[in-house]
Amino acid sequence: MKTLLSFFVLFSLIVFLLPLAALNPDKTENVEAKTADKAVSIAASQPIRQEEVLPSLSGDASQPVQDTLATLQVSQPEYFSILDRSTGQIEKVAVIDYLYGAVAAELPPGFHSEAMKAQAVASHTYALYCREHPVPELGGADFSTDPSNWEGYVTKEQMLERYPDLGETYWKKITDAVDEVASTVLVYQEEPILAAYHSMSAGATEFASNVWNGTVPYLVPVDSVGDTLADQFETSVTFSAEQIRGILTEAYPDLTLDGDTRSWFQIVSRSPSGYVLTLQAGNLQISGKDLRTLLGLRSTNFTITAQTDSFLFTTKGYGHGVGLSQYGADYMARQGSGYEEILLHYYTGAQLAKAVEE
Repeated sequence: MKTLLSFFVLFSLIVFLLPLAALNPDKTENVEAKTADKAVSIAASQPIRQEEVLPSLSGDASQPVQDTLATLQVSQPEYFSILDRSTGQIEKVAVIDYLYGAVAAELPPGFHSEAMKAQAVASHTYALYCREHPVPELGGADFSTDPSNWEGYVTKEQMLERYPDLGETYWKKITDAVDEVASTVLVYQEEPILAAYHSMSAGATEFASNVWNGTVPYLVPVDSVGDTLADQFETSVTFSAEQIRGILTEAYPDLTLDGDTRSWFQIVSRSPSGYVLTLQAGNLQISGKDLRTLLGLRSTNFTITAQTDSFLFTTKGYGHGVGLSQYGADYMARQGSGYEEILLHYYTGAQLAKAVEE
């Protein structure tokens, strides 16, 4: 149990450094890979044995919703202290206002209301988790957002400015959805979970242990077939051979990339969900997540095609692939699933609980 708690505490540093969602196709996640890997390596120095905590790859979206709200309760404050990364200021934001702003920032307004409810519960749970596991680098804030770049939280005024004609309609849709689930959170062993989420998976979500050097039992792969139907599920980007050489040799001074470009890369291993774990780059073996960071790829589920003097990278999905898939949630909602079923599908073994004001 102490090992799991240690992982949770240091895992929160990763969440501060690594945005959980990436909805804008023109943005990549702001990954501080070295700092994050160092933090989780410490946390996972005595890792939980995977065979003891990780279920099989397949998930069951039809599992019955557990009626736990009446029995499981967690405390919450009147407000969250949020660090604005653009201004460096810490603001106190009422819980309900944060939830409105989180859904507005994280999801397109055209998403289904049940997907919005699922996002609200995930954001609420994430905020409570962060508050209970403070990170010194935040200077007393519970967590950080960047409203000016629509990351993590925005205000109603920003919503109306972005959508001058439909802003009020969109805002009402969001607030109506959030109001229905404002007191609902996710717990594991009666504690708020680290509710990681991302834009869209590559068709199945990913083990947390393949993204961060540690593991938790509720962040494991489940099917997310709806993602494969999303716009820009599969995209491609081209880099010249010289660009690749320059970027990689700057990051790895001992790297050698010589000869036929077709021999520069070879994918060594993928996870069961299809994400690249390791690949051979010239004379070195590197991780898929490090290459994704260096090249700004949309995900680590990629293929590499060597051309005459360039490389074509084709990616599937968007984001780290762990936890709730936002596009997957919208697909499930449109197939008739309620927010409870969506959440219990993506967070394996978690339970729904009621948040009660302190």
